[in-house]
Amino acid sequence: MLLTRKKLQMKQEVQFALKGEYITLDALMKAAGLAGTGGEAKVRIQGGEVKVNGEVETRRGRKLRGGEMVECNGTAVRISAETK
Repeated sequence: MLLTRKKLQMKQEVQFALKGEYITLDALMKAAGLAGTGGEAKVRIQGGEVKVNGEVETRRGRKLRGGEMVECNGTAVRISAETK
């Protein structure tokens, strides 16, 4: 008899407070700790490892605004708009 066990994928969710109107996807990945360098962010984005609002995003210059969510490697980053 062969028993298999499904692995539960735990997602960690963190908040990112946006300063200004928007932040680019690669800059967010560095600022939120999803990538150590800009080069790593570029490779992850172009490799299809990053989702924005549940859809794979391959444009590192994608402008992100408050209310959007970025997912990469088991971590979800929710962007909150700066309140004045």
